[in-house]
Amino acid sequence: MKVWVDDQCCRGHGMCLTLCPEVFSLTDDGYAEAISPEAPAGFEAATREAIECCPEQAIRERCLDQPGRPSTPALP
Repeated sequence: MKVWVDDQCCRGHGMCLTLCPEVFSLTDDGYAEAISPEAPAGFEAATREAIECCPEQAIRERCLDQPGRPSTPALP
C-alpha cells in the first residue's frame, strides 16, 4: 500500500501520526508526511484508518496502475 500526503491540504492536526506512527511523521513545520512511500506490511488497516480520519482529507492512497498519481478518496 502506497500513501501520499498532500502538503497543500495538511493543516498539521497530527491524527495520522497518532493512529499510525509507523507510517506518518510530522515535519519541522508541524505538517504530516509519509515516512516511506509504502506502508510496512501489517500496517495497512491503521494506514487506511488514518486516511479516513484525516479532517482535511490530505492523505491518499496511490493508484497501483499510476504510481505517481494518488487515487481520489471515496466520499461517504
